[in-house]
Amino acid sequence: MTPGILLSFLLGYFVLLFCVAYYTSRKNSDNASFFIANRNSKWYLVAFGMIGTALSGVTFISVPGAVGNSDFGYFQFIMGNAVGFIIIATVLLPLYYRLNIISIYTYLERRFGFWSYKTGAVIFLVSRTIGSAFRLYLVAIVLQRFIFDAWNVPFWVTIVICLVLIWAYTHKGGLKTIIITDTLQTVFLLLSVLLSIIFMAKSLDLDVVGTFEAVKNSSYSKIFFWEDFMGSKTHFLKHFLGGIFVTIAMTGLDQDLMQKNLSMKTIGEAQKNMYTFTAVFVALNIFFLSVGALLYLYAERNGIDTTALRTPDYLYPEIALNHLAIIPGIVFMLGLTAATFATTDSALTALTTSFCIDFLHFDKKADQNDPGLVTKRHWVHVGFSVLMVMVIMIFRLINDDSVVNAIFKAAGYTYGPLLGLFSFGLLTKKAVKDKLVPYICILSPILCLLIDANSMSWFNYALGFELIILNGLITFLMLWFTGKTSTTQTKF
Repeated sequence: MTPGILLSFLLGYFVLLFCVAYYTSRKNSDNASFFIANRNSKWYLVAFGMIGTALSGVTFISVPGAVGNSDFGYFQFIMGNAVGFIIIATVLLPLYYRLNIISIYTYLERRFGFWSYKTGAVIFLVSRTIGSAFRLYLVAIVLQRFIFDAWNVPFWVTIVICLVLIWAYTHKGGLKTIIITDTLQTVFLLLSVLLSIIFMAKSLDLDVVGTFEAVKNSSYSKIFFWEDFMGSKTHFLKHFLGGIFVTIAMTGLDQDLMQKNLSMKTIGEAQKNMYTFTAVFVALNIFFLSVGALLYLYAERNGIDTTALRTPDYLYPEIALNHLAIIPGIVFMLGLTAATFATTDSALTALTTSFCIDFLHFDKKADQNDPGLVTKRHWVHVGFSVLMVMVIMIFRLINDDSVVNAIFKAAGYTYGPLLGLFSFGLLTKKAVKDKLVPYICILSPILCLLIDANSMSWFNYALGFELIILNGLITFLMLWFTGKTSTTQTKF
């Protein structure tokens, strides 16, 4: 796979996305279509498109790569994800539809007050910017290594090119465009992972039954880890419980994915979307783990030194682009590009929506589609694109871990207070001291950082994905002890 071939493929892919963007934004390209797609989305398109958004390039590269360190242990986390999605469908979606809101953080204003509302919105902006930057960073290092290094293009230029292209096809249609492009990109993602398994199996001289047996009998297929609860980060309960609460926070309390659910006409359609999405999500992650096992089996057979790779994230692109034929290489780039840009374009739209609604208060304007407001929305969109470039460059300087671990660890710190805030509002009838909420939501992650750094020496306990539970619990307890016994605030 030469850099020229890969670059040509990438440009052709974006031409297709631009055609979709032109078709979806040529009529009614206003704020209503950008924010909630005029509440006219089809649930089956949203359910299918959300697969690409939720999985991202992290799943595509990091999950197969991580099989070498933790076998199929990641599936414990996926099982928790499935439970979390069911909770979102049965608890959070009915709440959001009952309130008829655009930004889900409006709930915090009605339940607690102004400062709680702003705190929740800021947490989302920070969390989603960091998470999306991590995801785009992952695909950018692959593009840099296998395409742009051939022409000595600086890494920051690669990032700028990616974000300019994303901005160009989303800035007019917003969510209305993204629902269609995400559906298209999910098709590419599913096709890519299935073809990857076929190509890997063929390179190992395996038929369908033989592939299944090879994965099942390999040293990488262990799913459940029950040993050493205190000292291991991969124990079943840590992964499972962490998966539940990470999903509730990163999906149910996240404007990005919830914005798609709120674009449908009824709560029934939104719930059908979540149930369908959950089933496909679980099945697809099994395929990704299987790809990981096949990659390591291929490396063993062909004498590829996996320990020489800087990070396990490089294993999949290394084999697909340097050791297999041209078609498997194109299939890999198709899946990686589809997964990553489906996540990033959606995130930029959600960030723009949240800022425009939660801080510029577009929803309180007499005419939300005023040309001046549309122009202002365009500049907000540009601003978040620039911010993401800056975050990615900072992350490049400090990251030394697999990106999948970095994302979920960061989520534990940033989404934890959001989990605590919403849980307190839904599970109690107490009010909060509204002006204290921002300080509580800053103090809680700091305390978690302190505990995480010393958990082994203090308690002989290794914190894993359940860090987000601890963070949410600390936030909840501080809200409880500083809250008010009685209130006239609105209850939900």
